[in-house]
Amino acid sequence: QVQLVESGGGLVQAGGSLRLSCAASGTIFSINSAGWYRQAPGQRRDLVAQITSAGNTNYADSVKGRFTISRDNAKNTVYLQMNSLKPEDTGVYYCNAWIKTPAGLSYDYWGQGTQVTVSS
Repeated sequence: QVQLVESGGGLVQAGGSLRLSCAASGTIFSINSAGWYRQAPGQRRDLVAQITSAGNTNYADSVKGRFTISRDNAKNTVYLQMNSLKPEDTGVYYCNAWIKTPAGLSYDYWGQGTQVTVSS
């Protein structure tokens, strides 16, 4: 069984920084692509940033230049460094990852979410 556990959320003032972590545990061969999504109250869950197995990245326009997604394959962990935070960045941040098992099969997993609140 595979689990994704997010951490690093919290309350921060506008202009501040947070670093989110998403640690995968269980029977894992490798993490293929991974991404961070954000869901504000009453809104849909939207993609914030994604990273491929090759390390290529993609960002939502609203976070370009402020957020950086990265990965540590040895630790099976994906990070989201968030700088210059704005109140509109507030929401629950979810980690998503396509994980390859030792049997060669890939499955899609979601974390439980971590709350980020940016005060003005």
